[in-house]
Amino acid sequence: MTFAAAAARAALTAASRDRLSVLIYHRVPQRPDALLPGEPGAAEFESTMQWVKSVFNVIPLTEGIAGLRNAKLPVRALAITFDDGYANNAKVAAPILRRLGLPATFFIATGFLDGGRMFNDTVIEAVRGFRGDMLDLSAVDLGTHAMVTLDERRAAIDEILAGIKYRPEGERVELAERVAEIASVQPPADLMMTSEEAAGLVRDGFELGGHTVSHPILAQVDAATARDEIVRGRARVDELSGRPTRLFAYPNGRPQRDYVAASSELVKELGFDGAVSTSRGAARVGSDPYEVPRFTPWRRTPLRFCAQLLDNMTRAAPVYARR
Repeated sequence: MTFAAAAARAALTAASRDRLSVLIYHRVPQRPDALLPGEPGAAEFESTMQWVKSVFNVIPLTEGIAGLRNAKLPVRALAITFDDGYANNAKVAAPILRRLGLPATFFIATGFLDGGRMFNDTVIEAVRGFRGDMLDLSAVDLGTHAMVTLDERRAAIDEILAGIKYRPEGERVELAERVAEIASVQPPADLMMTSEEAAGLVRDGFELGGHTVSHPILAQVDAATARDEIVRGRARVDELSGRPTRLFAYPNGRPQRDYVAASSELVKELGFDGAVSTSRGAARVGSDPYEVPRFTPWRRTPLRFCAQLLDNMTRAAPVYARR
C-alpha cells in the first residue's frame, strides 16, 4: 500500500464509521470522450478503482443497505453503481472490476436494451456529428448554438438538454430526434447493452437493479404510469438476472425534482429492499434505505478524490421527499 493510500485509510476510518458511501457512474468509454469530460476513460477508471480497492471496504450495495438497517457496516464501507445500462459498462467497466475483484450494481432502464437510445444520447450524438459552425434549432424552440469550438459544443449539449429534459416523455424523445434530424445526423444504435450483455453481468457475479423501462421523471407522471414503469422494468430485470430484483434507482434521482414521497413509498410498497437517489452525501446507520444518496467522483488525483469523499461523508443527506 502506498503512503497516500495509507494516509487516506487513516483519514477516512473515523469519518466513515457507520456510514455508506455509494459511487455512481454512467458511461465508461474505452478512451476519454472530449464531449463528456466528466466520464472517465478505461485507464482512468481502472486507476481510480485500484485506489478505491486499496482504501475502502467495497461491498455489494445489497449488503450496504442491509448494513444500514442492522448497524453492521464495515469501516470505510463503499458500494459502486452504474445507471442506465450503457454498453461500455459491460464491455469496459465490468472487466476492470472483475480483474480487481470489486462488486458493483448496474441499474438498467430496460426499454433501451438491444438497440434503444436515450434522448440525451440522441442530442449528444447529434452535436458530435454536426458538420457546421452554427446549429439552428429555432424551428423547435431550442435556440441557435455555435459549434466552432469544443467548449461551444459542450455548452450546446447542456443548453439543448436543459430545454428538453423536463418535457413530457414522448415530447422529449420527439424533440431529441428532431435535433438529430436538423443536424443531419443518424445517431448510433449500439450505445446501450444488449439483453445478453446485461444477463452476462449477473453470470459474472454482478448485481442488476431496476431503473424503470423508459426512464421517466417519476415526479411528473401519474401514479399508474409510475407503477407500470417500475413494475415492468423490474420484471424484465428479473428475467435477465434469474432472481428477484431487490434494488431500485430513481431516474435522474434528485429529491423533490425528479421523485417525491409517493415515489419512494411506491418503491417500498412494491417490495424493493432499498433505492438510491443522486443526492450528495453518505447514508448513515438508520438512514432511510429508500433514499440512499450517491456521489459522483470527478477529481483526477487520489488526494483530491479522497478529499471529495471525506467531504461527502460529512454530508449525511436528509430525507427530502418526506418533508
